[in-house]
Amino acid sequence: MSARDIALAILITAIWGFNFVMIKVGLDAFPPLLFSALRFMAASLPFIFFVGRPGVPWRWILIIGFMLGVVKFGLLFVGIYIGMPAGLASLVLQTQAFFTAIFAIFLLGDRPRRTQVAGMVIAFAGVGLIASSLPIDGAFAGLTLTVAAAAAWGLSNIAMKVARPPNMMALIVWVSLVPPLPLLALSWWLEGPEAMSAALISIDLIGAGALAYVAIVATVVGFGLWGYLLRTYSATLVAPFSLLVPIFGMSSAALFLGEELTTAKLIAAALVFAGLALTVLPRPAPPMAASAGAD
Repeated sequence: MSARDIALAILITAIWGFNFVMIKVGLDAFPPLLFSALRFMAASLPFIFFVGRPGVPWRWILIIGFMLGVVKFGLLFVGIYIGMPAGLASLVLQTQAFFTAIFAIFLLGDRPRRTQVAGMVIAFAGVGLIASSLPIDGAFAGLTLTVAAAAAWGLSNIAMKVARPPNMMALIVWVSLVPPLPLLALSWWLEGPEAMSAALISIDLIGAGALAYVAIVATVVGFGLWGYLLRTYSATLVAPFSLLVPIFGMSSAALFLGEELTTAKLIAAALVFAGLALTVLPRPAPPMAASAGAD
């Protein structure tokens, strides 16, 4: 990769890591399901006329939009809202890599490497350590919802792999058209019309800025630039940069939200990170066989 594109990959992961801080800020202004609905409206409606069709059948747009938008982000936003620390959420959500591998085994017939299996065991031990360090209240329930969100992300990854979109930017914009109506309906039912109207009427610059960051910077710009990297380089070269997301997420949450990084959390983070590395990093190439004429 060129030095410019390495810097671009690091910038994208920093954007995505800081996104968890902005989600937390936005949840101070909006109920979680409403915030998620507004996020996808802002990520789709202004851009739908400027991108082409994603080049995949409608059923995949609906499936990915439902799993990624309604289920994953609905659960994630509710989880953070009820007490899951934003920094830990950025880490635990990366277990989507393991769920993707697990679903690929059963749905696509993939065979996992031994290092991938070891990575899953190590990482989920880290998640278990995180669970043991959280109080049995909203934070623990939020962890459960975040793990479920990671599983939904894993399913949407499988759907994306099968759909094979030629234009990731267009897919993200079109997929973002799916979640708003279901999420608005859920918000009306579970959060109530009074809470929805109160949030919209009282929105301030901080809430609007958080919404703009989560919808436009993290979603449209982040995924658009990530798609450029994936089109330019192999996935095995680009994907490992995603390991930086929880580093930026946890450090920015500690810096801007005052979230404490205890010894138990750091050990758990190290376990999850090690498991991610074993799962995501490419296998080293086998040594080249000696040529027949070599000494």
